[in-house]
Amino acid sequence: MTTTDSIRPVAGGWTRRDVEQDDSWIHPLTEAQIGALEDALRHALGTGKGMFEMSVEDFPLDAAVRDTLVGIVDETQGGFGFKLLRGFPVDRWSRDELRTLFWGIGLVLGVPRPQGKASQFMSDVRDAGGTYRSATGRGYNTRSGLDFHADGSDMVGLFCVRTARSGGSSLISSSIAAHNEMVRLQPDLAAQLYAPMIFSRQGEQAPEEAPYYSAPIFGVRDGHFACRHIRNHIKGAQQTFADIPRLTPQQIEALDLFDELLARDDLCYHMWLQPGDIQLVNNHIVLHSRTEYEDYDEPDRKRHLFRLWLSLPQGQPLPHGWQDAYKDVETRCVRGGFRGMGITPEIRAFEARIARAHGMQLRIYPEKEAA
Repeated sequence: MTTTDSIRPVAGGWTRRDVEQDDSWIHPLTEAQIGALEDALRHALGTGKGMFEMSVEDFPLDAAVRDTLVGIVDETQGGFGFKLLRGFPVDRWSRDELRTLFWGIGLVLGVPRPQGKASQFMSDVRDAGGTYRSATGRGYNTRSGLDFHADGSDMVGLFCVRTARSGGSSLISSSIAAHNEMVRLQPDLAAQLYAPMIFSRQGEQAPEEAPYYSAPIFGVRDGHFACRHIRNHIKGAQQTFADIPRLTPQQIEALDLFDELLARDDLCYHMWLQPGDIQLVNNHIVLHSRTEYEDYDEPDRKRHLFRLWLSLPQGQPLPHGWQDAYKDVETRCVRGGFRGMGITPEIRAFEARIARAHGMQLRIYPEKEAA
């Protein structure tokens, strides 16, 4: 276990005031960029291909716009760790067409990852009657307020199509800043989060996976700090599995302090996503959350976002203790996701094709199942 004496602050991090005083994290889309995205979308729709039949070439972006998008993702690997593309005209296109647009952007940036038991590669973030505080609870299909957490990929992208009647604010917090404040206040508790804890897979494990896994919340590898915090899954494991170690009072105190710091007014930033916004977040250095919301009664007006999880060619090396969670922790490798039960040969071939396009290795599945 990491000792208190070895715990140190790490470089980087930001406060709410930093974000409020510097709007460089917002990228307003120009008319030329919107036009290029719409041209690529028209081409993709014209191919008639399904999601897993597509290649990067099926979403042919103007080179300058493509370079801009890749550069935006490059910026999320440090600094604030998040960016917002603002202003895509969602009212010009149907929901299915917007889904194809977001998928095409994802293919340009990295390799999409599966997100649940059904092996869905794009989730609809909307209230489907789910229960967040349960042994199988996930947050995206509820209207609940959420804990601060990281999603299971290098990057999470949210494309806002409709907002709620009230609430549903996007909350983000620098895990680096919260870590450093924790080290300043109580280094003995910070040390607890460098040791492994048990996370539930929330009933969404693949056939070859155990229903839970072990991973530390904090880690540093090759000078890169990383944080993977999903309190709801830690609670789920404690509630569901009698054969795992019980959290100690000091571990609970450490988790409570970290959650408190992430939500502290001077560290947490409230971001109101507008229709047409695309939020891109580096899961390894930024944690995100959401406030509870009240929706409209009319189905067409209800809050609706699309969510993508991406493995990135420029992603940082990850702590070795995350191997069971991510399946690969090296750079330029496809990693992350919740594999689920629905991976098909077509999906495996798709992943291999997109990985090759980005110069990334794909070695996360057993050899007998390789595409």
